[in-house]
Amino acid sequence: MNRTGTVVAAFGRQYEIELDDGGLALCYPRGKKSHLACGDRVSVELSAPDHGVIAAVAPRRTLLYRSDAHRQKLFAANTTQALIVVAAEPSFSDELVTRCIVAAEQQRMRVVIVLNKADLADRIEAARRQLAPFTTLGYPLVELSARRDAQALRPHLAGQTSVLVGQSGMGKSTLINALLPDAQAAVREISEALDSGKHTTTHVRLYRLDAETSLIDSPGMQEFGLAHLTRAEIEQGFREFLPYLDTCRFRDCRHRDEPDCAIKAAVAAGAIVPRRLEQFHALCAACDKPL
Repeated sequence: MNRTGTVVAAFGRQYEIELDDGGLALCYPRGKKSHLACGDRVSVELSAPDHGVIAAVAPRRTLLYRSDAHRQKLFAANTTQALIVVAAEPSFSDELVTRCIVAAEQQRMRVVIVLNKADLADRIEAARRQLAPFTTLGYPLVELSARRDAQALRPHLAGQTSVLVGQSGMGKSTLINALLPDAQAAVREISEALDSGKHTTTHVRLYRLDAETSLIDSPGMQEFGLAHLTRAEIEQGFREFLPYLDTCRFRDCRHRDEPDCAIKAAVAAGAIVPRRLEQFHALCAACDKPL
């Protein structure tokens, strides 16, 4: 019997499906390859009330994923918003934040940056300075301490299907627990010796906050490859570049050594932060494709 539903958890090649007419079913895709993501709308054929196979996947509105030269890692489908979680401690990579933003912008998703552990008075100012290039561009910043109170984030969640992304140890699972006390997401202490968190979320899961609001938790990461994007798509992910892209002398300007480069001129004039151009070059070097 064919039923429809939503993928609410992904465990390798096993997927937990929330059926539209009630109940959950653990399903497998047909064939050897599996290209499903949490949030996908699917049609399933049940062999038992809670088991079956995935027969079809509906077209996606959005798909957030990372990739390198060899493989892709799907995070979430049909999301409207990316919540990029960083923390005052441990240290975070602003380049990884940039990569997450570029991936989200390419899918025309909203972006909100969540600064966790904002109660650490001796660390918060340094974190704010590191995030200043993003907030200057208009990306909302929500400061909170997930262990104490995460309610400041709720207005940004209402009516959205959001996906939490970020490095390990930033407190994503703690944030889930604060918003949904019954979630019982596993939380481990930060490994201070490594200055990075231990991977606690080993799969992706969707949580319902209410009928109109969902939140997808994803495993912590240390890198976010963008091998699936072209140079032009990466450019579009840098908001401050947009007013200048059609004003360089050369249409295929790489914003390095070309004469009359409008982007470099904007950097020299203080309109673009130099580190942002450095990050753009780093992203293009890792996944350089022609325009």
